[in-house]
Amino acid sequence: MMEFNRRSLSDEVLLDLYARILKPRMIEERMLILLRQGKVSKWFSGIGQEAIAVSVAAALHEDEYIMPLHRNLGVFTGRDIPFSRLFAQWQGKKEGFSKGRERSFHFGTNEHHIVGMISHLGAMLGVADGIALAHKLNGEKKLSLAFSGDGGASEGDFHEALNTAAVWDLPVIFLIENNGYGLSTPSSEQFRCKQFIDKGIGYGMEAFQVDGNNILEVYHLLNELAQSIREKPRPVILECLTFRMRGHEEASGTKYVPQELFEEWGKKDPVENYRAYLESIELLDEEKESVIRNEIKKEIEVGLEKVFALPEITPNIEEELYDVYSHDIPDLVHPSSDSKSTKRLVDAISDGLRQSMERHPQLVLMGQDIGDYGGVFKITQGFVEQFGHERVRNTPLCESAILGTAYGLSIKGHKAMVEMQFADFVTCGFNQIVNNLAKSHYRWGQNADVVVRMPTGAGVGAGPFHSQSNEAWFFHTPGLKVVYPSTPEDAKGLLCASFADPNPVLFFEHKALYRSLEGEVPDDYYTLPLGKAKISKAGEQVSIITYGMGVHWAINLCEEKGIDADIIDLRTLLPWDKDAVKESVRKTGKVLVLHEDTLTGGIGGEIASWIAEHCFELLDAPVKRVGSLDTPVPFSIPLEQEFLPVKKFESSLDELLKY
Repeated sequence: MMEFNRRSLSDEVLLDLYARILKPRMIEERMLILLRQGKVSKWFSGIGQEAIAVSVAAALHEDEYIMPLHRNLGVFTGRDIPFSRLFAQWQGKKEGFSKGRERSFHFGTNEHHIVGMISHLGAMLGVADGIALAHKLNGEKKLSLAFSGDGGASEGDFHEALNTAAVWDLPVIFLIENNGYGLSTPSSEQFRCKQFIDKGIGYGMEAFQVDGNNILEVYHLLNELAQSIREKPRPVILECLTFRMRGHEEASGTKYVPQELFEEWGKKDPVENYRAYLESIELLDEEKESVIRNEIKKEIEVGLEKVFALPEITPNIEEELYDVYSHDIPDLVHPSSDSKSTKRLVDAISDGLRQSMERHPQLVLMGQDIGDYGGVFKITQGFVEQFGHERVRNTPLCESAILGTAYGLSIKGHKAMVEMQFADFVTCGFNQIVNNLAKSHYRWGQNADVVVRMPTGAGVGAGPFHSQSNEAWFFHTPGLKVVYPSTPEDAKGLLCASFADPNPVLFFEHKALYRSLEGEVPDDYYTLPLGKAKISKAGEQVSIITYGMGVHWAINLCEEKGIDADIIDLRTLLPWDKDAVKESVRKTGKVLVLHEDTLTGGIGGEIASWIAEHCFELLDAPVKRVGSLDTPVPFSIPLEQEFLPVKKFESSLDELLKY
C-alpha cells in the first residue's frame, strides 16, 4: 500500500481531501458511461491523476489564479463550480461559461479564478507570468499556478515563460504532470533529460519532484511552496510523477502503452490508495463513504437532469458579432487647450505614450531594450526616470511569453503595451495574438487590454526581416483592432485611444516616417476615434483609398500631377470605415486602392471586393488595386525602390483616369 504521512493535518482536512478527490473520479465514471451512450461527444480523462489537481485547488487561496489543462477536473470541482454549470459547458449549452463557443475545459472564470487552456499547449504559461507580475506590482502576497504536461514542456512557450519568470522573480508555480506520454509519444521521444527537476538549474530556479499519486505528499509540498512564495516571490518548478489510466482522449485508446505499465500504476491508484489509508486509521468506514458518495451522486444526477432538459442554442448572429469585442469604450477626449507644437512622428508617438502612462497608472510597458536604452527608436527614452523600472520593463527575447504576460496583466485589471522591436518579429508571438488575445472576449467575456506597437514598413534599406508590411496577417482575425496612422497628429490621438480601448490593438508605425515627417500636434492628451477614416484631400475626380505611407504617395503624386483626388486615409484597418469609402465612391465613381504591402492577399483585395459588391452601381470604372511586388522586401536600395508600388501607382492611376 502507498505510504501516507498526515503530519499535522486534522481529521476534517483528511476527509475533505477524500471528498475532493472522489468527486472528479465519480464525475468521470459517469461521463464515460454517457460517452458510450452517445450523450456526450468527447472526453479527456484524468483518471489516475486526480491527486494533483485536487491538491492544487485545496492548497492555493481561492483568489489565486490557476491555469489548468484537459485532465484537471479536480481544479474546477475544487473551486466549487456547480456540476450543472460544468456539464452545460461540456454540452455546448448557452448556460455554460462560453455560451456554447468552446468545448470541455477551454474557458475561464474570474469568479473562480481559473483561466482555462487553449488547444495550443504552453500558451497559458506566459499568462501565469502576467498574473504573477500583477500580484508583484500590486504588492499582493499571492501567486499563480500553471499546469503543463510532459509533452507540452517541449513547446517554446514553456522555455520562454520559465525564463521570463526567473528573470523577473515572479511568484508562479510551473506544475508539470509527468505521466510519461504526450498523446502516444513516450517521454524517450520527447526529451533527453532524465527528469524535469533537472531543468531548474538552467533557469536559475528551485525545482521539486513529488509522487503525484500521493495526495498528502502533493498537498503538503504545495502548501509549503505556496506559503514560501507568497513571502518571497519567485518561480518554482514542481514535477509530479503520475500516469493516466485511459487514452489521451477516449477515441484514441491505449494500445500504444505497454500493458505492464497499467498493471504497475493501477496499484498506485490515488483514490483507492487514499481510501485504504483513511480506513486503516479508522477515519473512514462504509457508512461515511456512503454518505460522501451519495452527496456527490446526487449533485451529478441533478445536474445531468437539469442540463439534458436545456434547449439547444438558437444562433443569434447579432450577439455573436457583438461579443467578439468589448464595448466598454470611453468617450473621446478633446485637448484641454489650443496649444500645439510641431512634432515628428516619432515624437508624437512618444508623447502619446508618455501621457497615456500618466493617465493610466495601471499601464505597464514591456519590450526589448525599452528601459534605460529607450528602445531602438528611442521612443521610450527617459521613461524609466519618470515611471520606474517596474512599469517600463526590459524583456528577454521572449515575444510569445511577453504577449502572454500582457494578457495575464489584463486579466488582473492592468493595461499593457508590448513593443515589437520590429513588426517582423511578431511572428515569434503570433499564437498569443491571434488565439489568446483576439479570441478572449468572445470565448469567456474577458477583455485583453493590450496594445502591441509595430514599427513597420520598407524604404530604409533594411532587408526582408526588418521591412515587412504585415498588417494583413491580423486584418483577418476577428477580435483584434488594427490601427495604422499616417500623420503625427493622428498617431498621438489614435495611440492614446488604443490605450483607452479595452480590446487588443495592433498599432503600426512606419519607420521611414519616424523622423522624416513633421506636423502640428496638440500638446494636451486627446483621443481620436478608432474605426473612422479621414479625408486627407477632398476631390471629385477619383477616390484613392489608402493608409500609412500610401497617403503620402497619393498626396505627392496628385499635387505634382494636378489630380483632383479624394484621398481617404483609413487610419484604422480593422474595423475599417465602410461608410467613408462608400461616400467617396459615390462622389467620384472611380476608385484606386493603394497599399505598401504586397499585392496578393493584401488588405486592398478585401476593400476592392467590398466596393464591387456594395457600390457597383456607383462605379464608372473597374476598381484598381496597387501594392508592392509579390516578393520578400529586398535589401538593395534600387531593388527596394522597384519592389515598392510608387511607379505602378502612377501608371495605374493614369489608366484609371483615362477609362
